Amino acid sequence: MYKEKYSFWLEDEVFDEKTKKELLEIKDNDEEIKDRFYHYLTFGTAGLRGRLGAGINRMNLYTVSRASQGLADTILAEGEDFAKRGIVIGYDVRHFSKEFAIRAAEIFAGNNIPVYLFEGVRPTPLVGYSVLRLKTAAGIVITASHNPRDYNGYKVYWENGVQIDEDVAKNVEKNSQDYNDFKNIKRIDFKEALDKGLIKMIGEELDEQYFEDILSLAIRDTEKKDLRIVYTPLNGTGNYYVREILKRRGFEDIHIVEEQEFPDPDFKSVPFPNPEDEDVFKLATKLAKKVKADLILATDPDTDRVAIKV
Repeated sequence: MYKEKYSFWLEDEVFDEKTKKELLEIKDNDEEIKDRFYHYLTFGTAGLRGRLGAGINRMNLYTVSRASQGLADTILAEGEDFAKRGIVIGYDVRHFSKEFAIRAAEIFAGNNIPVYLFEGVRPTPLVGYSVLRLKTAAGIVITASHNPRDYNGYKVYWENGVQIDEDVAKNVEKNSQDYNDFKNIKRIDFKEALDKGLIKMIGEELDEQYFEDILSLAIRDTEKKDLRIVYTPLNGTGNYYVREILKRRGFEDIHIVEEQEFPDPDFKSVPFPNPEDEDVFKLATKLAKKVKADLILATDPDTDRVAIKV
């Protein structure tokens, strides 16, 4: 069965030449073909997550398209008024995150569901927050969270600003199966959707609201502003956001791990960027000892996970 699916991807006109070339390179590797085609990536409560590459068991433009159409059908089934509320789409620093976000936006626009697309990388919690702020039907973040560099994913949030429950996930998975041949997926070109107002770009205005609401959650003000902190965003989305919040709270003695400061989809200094893994603290601990820091903060690539080391 997997060989039939492999042949379909090689022969059908729906797939681009770059994809077919990648698949031809593995034509003599039966195990690799089987791994890529023995089943479709399954949609669960966390959405999709998998290795990048061509095939039905990989994250690529086609599996993102299939999932997006399945989610679009799920939203549309809730009624016209619900669908008109639209969807927020954000993405992280990983390989193809922006491309996947744009493709998803084109498909929701093609289904006449308004899209609010962030103009650059954003932390995952900001997308859930934006669902509530904009009162949209749903939200998506293209991210593989703390997985290795060759992964990407597709997290889905519902109108309540949290990840979809099992019932919604089952509906999305069921609807996605109508597009196993990747045909009949509705899509509008990105520029055309922008011109029609079906896609709207969003930026700093939501960032600022986010900061204000976060700061309002402080349990108490503190006079100890001289706390010395080492912070590492692990080459993810947290750099600006975490530092900005710390600065606005009055903490100024912040030291950043230079090798892990800026976005890097290859995570060269830490191949498994999970702040729950002690190994990610090696560079941060070295810096903390050098500057005599009080504590270390580390966030994962999409900044929905934080670890603190004292």
